[in-house]
Amino acid sequence: MAIFLPLKDNNPLEIIPFQVVTVSLIVACVAVFLWQVSLSDAAGNSFIFAYGTIPAVLFDVKILAPELVRVPAETTLITSMFVHGSWWHLIGNMLYLWVFGDNVEDSMGHRRFVAFYLICGIAAALTHAVTEPGSATPVVGASGAISGVMGAYLVLHPRVKVLALIFNRIPLRLPAYVLLVGWIGLQLFNAYGGGDGSTAWWSHIGGFLAGAALVVPLRHKTVPLFDRHRPG
Repeated sequence: MAIFLPLKDNNPLEIIPFQVVTVSLIVACVAVFLWQVSLSDAAGNSFIFAYGTIPAVLFDVKILAPELVRVPAETTLITSMFVHGSWWHLIGNMLYLWVFGDNVEDSMGHRRFVAFYLICGIAAALTHAVTEPGSATPVVGASGAISGVMGAYLVLHPRVKVLALIFNRIPLRLPAYVLLVGWIGLQLFNAYGGGDGSTAWWSHIGGFLAGAALVVPLRHKTVPLFDRHRPG
C-alpha cells in the first residue's frame, strides 16, 4: 500500500499557461496501456519483455530471445517509462504526475521538462539495473521518472499544502515536505530489506535524487528554490 495518494495541491502555474508536456505524457502512457490490454495474454507478456528494461540484457549478462527483440536494450531505458503492468499501476503513477508535474514543468518550461523527465527516468532505470545487474525481470512504469518530478517538487515547493489520502484512506492536507520526505524514507526502508522484491525501490530513489539535483540548473533563474517567494 502506498504511504499516500496525492489528490490536489493549491499551487497555481506562474509562467506557462498550461502543462502541455505533463498532459501529453499522461496521454501517451494511457494510450500505450490501452494498446497493451488489447493484446492477448501471451502478446502482452511479450510486449513487456520487449519494451521493459531487463538489467541482465542491458549489461549483456543474458540474451533476450530473438523474437522478443523489438528495440536495442539501451532504448528500453526510455520505452519502459511508457509501459505499465496493471490499471492500478498506471492510475497511481498518472495521479502523482498530474499533481506534481505541472509545477515542475512551470519552473523550467516545456522543452527542458521533456529532457528533465527522460533523464530522471533513465537515471532511475540505471540505478535499479546497477543494483540488480543479473535480474532477468523486466522493469516497467513511469514511477522512476515521476520520482524525479517529486524530488524536484520538494526542492521547489516544500511548504505547499497537498491534499492526499494517507494510506489510501485518510484525507489530510499536509505540507509537501512531510509527504515527500516520508515517501523517500519509505523507499529507502524498503530498498534496504523492508519491502518485497516486486518493486524497483532503488529506481525510485535514483529518480528522486536525479530530479532534486537537476531542477536546480534546469529551472528558470527567476524561479526561487524552497518556496522562498512565499510568505512564512
